Amino acid sequence: MSITTGIVLFDGAEELDWAGPYEVFTMARVEGDSVVTIAERSQPVVNAKGLRVLADHTFDDAPALDVLLVPGGQGSRRERTNPAMLEFVRRVAPGCTWVTSVCTGVFVLHGAGLVRDQRVTTHWGAVEELRGLAPDLEVVEGQRWVVEGNVVTSAGVSAGIDMALWLVGQLTSVEHARWTQHLIEYDPAPPYADAT
Repeated sequence: MSITTGIVLFDGAEELDWAGPYEVFTMARVEGDSVVTIAERSQPVVNAKGLRVLADHTFDDAPALDVLLVPGGQGSRRERTNPAMLEFVRRVAPGCTWVTSVCTGVFVLHGAGLVRDQRVTTHWGAVEELRGLAPDLEVVEGQRWVVEGNVVTSAGVSAGIDMALWLVGQLTSVEHARWTQHLIEYDPAPPYADAT
């Protein structure tokens, strides 16, 4: 069975939030699978650090998706109330096997009504902001990703890579996920210990 993964892009999206999972999903794909980027309009998207990207599809011509990924970044604060974004997410989510977010992408999922009265996570720096915005949610700290039904939310930036690898294991097999991890040489050993 082929898998189509759609990654939503928007101005102000954090680059690694989506590029990390994109690397995982494209490295893991087998014949028939596709990974596409989707944006509201056909103009280039300007990400948080200035990377300009031309999405494969717009909201109007996006294919049916098996996996939806919404990244975070400062632009997610705008997108959580953008009617076009919310309508798109609401429209495609019911047909997806998995609906996912990285970092503050969970703000968009909440704005679309896809996460209510459940456990989620986000970037450590946005935990209190999300708690204030969505008191119905149980915002988990210190966990790389959280699974509730078919919704997977991950913490910030590089946590999206961990979540994507876990998801590959769910969609295919743990062995295939481990092979993908080996292919991208993902074996975190940061040079500086976290001082927090």
